[in-house]
Amino acid sequence: MDDHPLVRYADGPAGRRARLIGGPDVWEVVAVAHDNDGDLRETAAYLELPLGLVQAAAAYYGSYPKEIEERIERNRREALETHAAFLAGRKALAQ
Repeated sequence: MDDHPLVRYADGPAGRRARLIGGPDVWEVVAVAHDNDGDLRETAAYLELPLGLVQAAAAYYGSYPKEIEERIERNRREALETHAAFLAGRKALAQ
């Protein structure tokens, strides 16, 4: 990881993922940056992270966009599925 010294890999239930040292996963930072129209300062402020860590996440994303976009999409899909299951459970309990 010489090109990205502030990024390490972490293993978890969803597999191996890029994670900022002392911070969140890279995909989480990039998702917030997308929501802030790519404004890294706004992203840093929202996440309460040093700007340097947000810049490191952006640099990693620049090198590995497909990896990060796949992780963002997986999270979006899982959130939709979880919400649908919650709504179905509520509906079943209301009967």
